[in-house]
Amino acid sequence: MLQNLHVKNLALIDECEVEFDEGLNILSGETGAGKSIIIGSINLALGEKVPKEMLRDNGQSAFVELIFSVENEDTIKKLRELDVEMDDSTVILSRRITASRAVGRVNGEAVSVSRMKEIASYLIDIHGQHEHQSLLSKKKHLDILDEYAKKPLGNKKQTMAALYKEYKSIKEEFENAGMDAEQRNRELSFLTYEVDEIEQAGLVIGEDEELEEQFKRFSNGKKIMESVNAAYQMTGMNDASASELIGSAARELTQVMSYDKDVEKLQSQIAEIDSLLSDFNHEISGYISNAEFDDETFYKTQKRLDEINHLKSKYGSSIEEILAAMDEKQKRIEVLNDYDAYLKTLNEKLNAKKQELSDISEEVSKIRKREAKKLTKAIKEALVDLNFLDVAFEMEFEKLPDFTANGIDLPEFVISTNPGEALKPLGKIASGGELSRIMLGIKAVMAENDHIESLIFDEIDSGISGRTAQMVSEKMNELGRNHQIICITHLPQIAAMADAHFLIEKSVENKSTVSRIYKLSEEQSISELARMLGGVEITDTVMQSAKEMKNAIIQCIAFAEEDITQKIKDQIVKG
Repeated sequence: MLQNLHVKNLALIDECEVEFDEGLNILSGETGAGKSIIIGSINLALGEKVPKEMLRDNGQSAFVELIFSVENEDTIKKLRELDVEMDDSTVILSRRITASRAVGRVNGEAVSVSRMKEIASYLIDIHGQHEHQSLLSKKKHLDILDEYAKKPLGNKKQTMAALYKEYKSIKEEFENAGMDAEQRNRELSFLTYEVDEIEQAGLVIGEDEELEEQFKRFSNGKKIMESVNAAYQMTGMNDASASELIGSAARELTQVMSYDKDVEKLQSQIAEIDSLLSDFNHEISGYISNAEFDDETFYKTQKRLDEINHLKSKYGSSIEEILAAMDEKQKRIEVLNDYDAYLKTLNEKLNAKKQELSDISEEVSKIRKREAKKLTKAIKEALVDLNFLDVAFEMEFEKLPDFTANGIDLPEFVISTNPGEALKPLGKIASGGELSRIMLGIKAVMAENDHIESLIFDEIDSGISGRTAQMVSEKMNELGRNHQIICITHLPQIAAMADAHFLIEKSVENKSTVSRIYKLSEEQSISELARMLGGVEITDTVMQSAKEMKNAIIQCIAFAEEDITQKIKDQIVKG
């Protein structure tokens, strides 16, 4: 679960730290108090893009840190597969943000945005204010189904995507293979010319590098010889050379070295220098005698380099690439020389790959249809709990006219909210508030299937009130028994269910507007419920209503827990 949120220097927040509890955590406050900033900061720590307007103008970097405690063994295993090292099952996600860059870290190790998002996907799920609108897209319906069916699907989707890629490649090759005899002869003639050109060059791997070194030496031959001769003159060619001077110095020291051991050491050193310089003079003399900078050799080197560079400009940037291009052209020549056999083989490969793809696509489709029945049944039960009393909820499958990397299915959720009405797509029946409840129902079902420990709902109460709001609050409470829920809400019915209630408020400090977040006591929570119930003026009657609402919720929860406990006991007795 999400244990701690630390935010510094972001939007209206100068610095705040929140310790979340298990169960249902409620965040409430006046409109504009900064509730969206809290959710936004969590999103930033999870790798989302940083809106410029969230950065403060004081030039300091912003910082967000989330500390998770992971209990689910499957989640721990998946995180370790992603090379996340954990101490005491703790995962810390942090992000430091400046105007020019953002650096994300997982347990202190810098990670890319994509890796941070992948890790976060196993820890927390966020339902944003407008996410329910995504239910209007059929693609979202398929994503939800495949996520629900990921265990029975296994790696079949990856296999199907790989087969589709191969099928598409063979299909494109087959479609582009049609040509008449004249076209084949023209291409064959051109390829034969190119292969002959490369073969006649007699290329040797590494030859170009050796020639370039030789060309560089020839191009600077005059300068090289001038410098080498000058060095020879200075070291050994005349009476004033270094060799003569060092030899004289050695002889002087030889005369007196028997009188002093230190002089003897000096004489030994200069004798060694004299020997080294003598060897050097021998080597440089040999270099001068053997140097070949004749024009004919230089011309041949330059001509051969020009030939190789011409081939590089046509067939590849290295001799290895040129030879590889020749191999490909020779293979193509073999194809053109027996084109009918090539077309026959290609057609057989295409049909075989199409059959493979068809088999795996049908297999995936069967699994999807089977799992769709389970999914829609579970969602329907969740929707009944959310005040869709006579709802019918199913998934219809349309078969695509051709294969895709995602298979042959185009499924769509359909719903009927009144008895006798035909099932229709969500966008044609559901209002904004209904879409929000449907998404909550889906999230509830998916959370049980995914074992994600923490769920965040940002204003899930959009467009609902009255009895529906009460049933939504009961569903949130039910979810909170097995998951950590963090929920921003404007509705007192939902806030009254809180296991932990936090207030977000805005104030002016040192002539600057800042947002603060506080954990409320039982008494303070009732006062906040009264504000949510009564608005500007909180009367004694409103305060009493808030107390009654809180007490009623406590009794309701206690009754529900007793009912669940009794059901478990009954099951134990039966089985």
